[in-house]
Amino acid sequence: MWQELRQTELRPAGIEVVTVALDTGGADHAREFVEQARAQHPCLLDAEHVLDQRLGVVNVPSGVWIDEDGTIVRPPEPAHAVRQDRSYARRLLDRDDLPPRVREAVELASRLRYEDQTYLDAVRDWAARGPDSRYVLSPDEVVERSRPVSQQVARAAASFELGQHLHRHGHPDDACRWFREAHRLDPDNWTYKRQAWHFVSPGLQGPTDVYPGDWVSDVRTIGPENYYPPLELSTPG
Repeated sequence: MWQELRQTELRPAGIEVVTVALDTGGADHAREFVEQARAQHPCLLDAEHVLDQRLGVVNVPSGVWIDEDGTIVRPPEPAHAVRQDRSYARRLLDRDDLPPRVREAVELASRLRYEDQTYLDAVRDWAARGPDSRYVLSPDEVVERSRPVSQQVARAAASFELGQHLHRHGHPDDACRWFREAHRLDPDNWTYKRQAWHFVSPGLQGPTDVYPGDWVSDVRTIGPENYYPPLELSTPG
């Protein structure tokens, strides 16, 4: 977990970990996870999904490297801190009483691609070498790798923001219309999808008659190996 890594390796090397929960539902939705982790690092809440819009975050967990001058030296990318333990998924799949939809969700989740050790090695190299790390990108490389904001993506962000506003002010049915529009305009943004799905189907995130997609169906369509994009790390030179 990032909490343990921060305490034992990163903080002593001068790197601080800041976690940000993307949750329109508010602080109560994120609090239980922070408390379970007994987090000692800064834990922030982005209730309006500003990171989606400003930095191009489209899935979680995503990591952004920011140096001591406040400059982004790696844009958002999959950020898994520890090797995934798939034994829990295997135990679940061995149960005879597991509902079919839950079984498929667990099976798909067990096949997601994690490059946790690769990413962790890069973070450690940055902690040890600072700006001389081979994984630190130049400003031009950061811009090149950053997700471009097309007019369509900008309209998706505006639609999602309107949906959040309506949801927070007690108009969930009206909000769904704009969440659906955000999904249509930016179909690769999983944070938009999962936030909206969670409001109508917590946990399994669908299927429902509110949205045309759901987590299981969408992951099945793209293939679980494509849920997280491959890491683009610099090679030793």
